[in-house]
Amino acid sequence: MSGANNGPLAGVRVVDLTSVVVGPICTRTLADQGAEVIKIEAPEGDLLRTLGGRGRNPGMNGKFINFNRNKRSVCLDLKRPEARAAMLRLIEGADVFVTNIRPAALDRLGFGFEALHARAPKLIHCTILGFGRGGRYCDKPAYDTVIQGVSGVAGTFTQSNGTPRYVPMVMADHICGLTAAQCIGFALYRREKTGVGEAIEVPMFENMAGFVMAEHMGAMSYDPPLGAPGDQRLLSPDARPLPTKDGYISISANTNAQAFGLFAAIGRPELKDDPRFVSVTTRTAHTPEYFAIRAEALRQKTTAEWLEILSKADVPAMPCSTLEGLPDDPHLNDVGFFTEENHPTEGKLKRFRPANQFGGGMREGSLPSPTLGQHTAEVLREAGCDPAEIEAMLASGAAR
Repeated sequence: MSGANNGPLAGVRVVDLTSVVVGPICTRTLADQGAEVIKIEAPEGDLLRTLGGRGRNPGMNGKFINFNRNKRSVCLDLKRPEARAAMLRLIEGADVFVTNIRPAALDRLGFGFEALHARAPKLIHCTILGFGRGGRYCDKPAYDTVIQGVSGVAGTFTQSNGTPRYVPMVMADHICGLTAAQCIGFALYRREKTGVGEAIEVPMFENMAGFVMAEHMGAMSYDPPLGAPGDQRLLSPDARPLPTKDGYISISANTNAQAFGLFAAIGRPELKDDPRFVSVTTRTAHTPEYFAIRAEALRQKTTAEWLEILSKADVPAMPCSTLEGLPDDPHLNDVGFFTEENHPTEGKLKRFRPANQFGGGMREGSLPSPTLGQHTAEVLREAGCDPAEIEAMLASGAAR
């Protein structure tokens, strides 16, 4: 395995039986911090290899590449007993097993927690579920859009624009993938003290329901409720990037100093004495009026003019970036966020580095995102499989 590695998870081996986004986000996070991640793929490959859109070569689109850096790919047909046996060898030599296969299917394969714990008692077994076990939805399939809908994320847009809609990112997958990585880190820490592995279940619905309700449960937190749920500062139609003369600007003015600075900046200093706006409490109670005044004022000047004025007033404000413009953001270029890579099969690529830095070191460089089955023979040899056994599996289609 190439690539210098002194990251905080160096020496941790992860067997990754996940696909699409939520699982690969989890394991990419572990890989970026130094873990050795072995990505197990079926003969048809991770669905994201085709679902992720156009690429230079089949199965290697930009989305797959971005979610699967620093991993090695092993292609096994787990319907075949010899492939399952090879998989068990890999798991027995691992510290962590991560999957987003539904529990019943996982048990049929023989990779449920109880079966694996008997073989590898120090193994940390993480299952990412659509819905937690014990509830009536537990066997239902789930994708990000399904979870955004049922958890209330999509419904929060109803109040601001009259109709539910999805956040145009796989936000639930990202949040739950990062949550799973966090849980695995906690479990690794506990194993250092106890020497024993454990099962982790990360249900997407419950995680996202908690995410939504932490923001919006509000007055419903009390018994009896003190009012309707929902943070009006977030649900207001004007809680959005606001139009200027020539574009959009993102602004937030929450403290008294920020709000009064905003009033002075827009030429309405008298508003700081308006009973509706004299405090955080009164401005929150009059969110629609406060936001409407803000929105109307910002239409009067260009984005650049407002950025200069608001900066002098110490009011938090930044331009609203576009997808096309973000790679040219000067701050991101200052900190070296975007890098270039010469991928062995895909040629020159623009990449982004992990945002979080560890003073004790992290992986130096990046392993290129793998082609399907690129490391099958290599990894199986490392797991102790006989060369003749590997050749037989490749010849029969049990491995690729």
